[in-house]
Formats: sequence, C-alpha cells, structure tokens
Amino acid sequence: MALLMVPSLVGRLLLGAELIGIALPVARVAGMALIGLGVACWPGLALAGMLTYSAGVALYLAYLGIGGEWVGPLLWPGVALHAVMALLLVWTWRDERRTQATHKG
Repeated sequence: MALLMVPSLVGRLLLGAELIGIALPVARVAGMALIGLGVACWPGLALAGMLTYSAGVALYLAYLGIGGEWVGPLLWPGVALHAVMALLLVWTWRDERRTQATHKG
C-alpha cells in the first residue's frame, strides 16, 4: 500500500534515494502487483488477485492518460489490454460461482 500512496518515501527508506519522474508511476504499478500477488496467495483467491491487479492497473493507466503528463504510444493499448483482462477475469469468476452453485444445489 505504501508504494501506491507514498512511493517517494518508500524509495527513500528502501534505497536511500528519492523516486522522481517516471519512477513514481512505475512504483505505483509495482505496488499494485504486490497487492494482487498478496491477494492471489490466499487460498481460493487466485482470480481475485489477478482481477485486483488488472483492474487497478487499467484504472491507474487511464488516470495517467487522462492527466496527460505520462502518455506514451503504448499507454492506451495497455489500458485496453488490462481492461479486457479484468473483464475476462470477472467473466471467469462468475462462471466458477455458477458452476459451484449448480453442484451444491
């Protein structure tokens, strides 16, 4: 969470240097990856972890693109890719829940 909220502080405490420029958004994406990995490691929550990461990165990259400061040629394709992945994960999660409900009842 600290990488998402105060990446420069984490950089200073871990590496002894300020994170500036492009390092800030990269650190925030890394923070999202760590949170997604943590969620995915809980038993039965692998899909939730992948969904957490994909949806979070899609939203954050879209936020960066709308802000206009950090826009490269692959930003919007990256947003689209993560958004599609998030939708496919939601779809898979719903199918799994329906299958489990059918087998129980």
